[in-house]
Amino acid sequence: MPSLRLLLLASACAIAGSERCTGEEFPAWAYVVSEPLPPGVKARVDDGLPMHVPDSTAGFTRHQIEAHQSVVPDWHPGDHPEMPQIVKSGREPKVWACGYCHLPTGAGRPENASLAGLTPGYIKQQVANFKGGRRPGSEPKRGPQNTMIAIATALSDDEVAQAAAYFASIKPESYVKVIESETVPRSYVAGAMLARMPDGSQEPLGGRIIEMPDDIDRADKRDSRTPYVAFVPEGSIKRGEALVKTGAAGKTLLCMTCHGPGLNGLVDFPRLAGRSPSYLMRQLYDFKAGTRVDTTGLMKVVVAKLTQDDMVSIAAYLSSLRP
Repeated sequence: MPSLRLLLLASACAIAGSERCTGEEFPAWAYVVSEPLPPGVKARVDDGLPMHVPDSTAGFTRHQIEAHQSVVPDWHPGDHPEMPQIVKSGREPKVWACGYCHLPTGAGRPENASLAGLTPGYIKQQVANFKGGRRPGSEPKRGPQNTMIAIATALSDDEVAQAAAYFASIKPESYVKVIESETVPRSYVAGAMLARMPDGSQEPLGGRIIEMPDDIDRADKRDSRTPYVAFVPEGSIKRGEALVKTGAAGKTLLCMTCHGPGLNGLVDFPRLAGRSPSYLMRQLYDFKAGTRVDTTGLMKVVVAKLTQDDMVSIAAYLSSLRP
């Protein structure tokens, strides 16, 4: 029998009347799917030796870094409060440590959400949405989405409450630098994110957002201070600002109405400022495609008239802001 997730995805796409739900070419660049490493890129090797990152005295082996159901690698313990058990080590066999994917500081990565500073109510609602089939995502093969759905299904209410209170207590920071450009470094898939090809070659950016770490080795070690760069189309930040602040003569609604004057969140409406543009693009696309169900109904109105170029511009502008 098909899963609820696939039934929802198929139904939403059928209603939209296109293969990928919105009638425009699917933005696969925002929905990174794991694939074999290209020639010239070496696979990670576990030599059993402790590894290090800048500005940290800690050391972790490759095995320790990849063990998502034991204590997560915490390179900068002074950056956050004491982690509860569910964030620090999860619960075997089904529940990964929250801090493994979202990092101990809740900074998140391009393939998932930044949780720092979000309200407990918002975090709890999103876990419920994953569990209830309201966030299946628009790419059935995308690993992080499927993993989050499985984890949400296995979490207890108490574990959700502990994680939500923990991440809500942390002041958010952004490590994404947004750069407008006509070209972008060619990239390959490194796990669930994009990374620069080692030969330094370039390609046209087009209407995409390409987000990648400055140092894939540092990101691979799951350092919560890893800096990222997001290449966005020229002029997109200004276009996005107009859409966000004015609604572009009725094309969309003013974001600050719900998300606050500085777009840093209001009540249980989440912070938008400084978040990963890849993440923001996926959410806008999913809302329009119906593969993320908005329980308030407000986002359906927000995205109804937006094109993918509009979404790219909005994501570029929001990511350029500081939380």
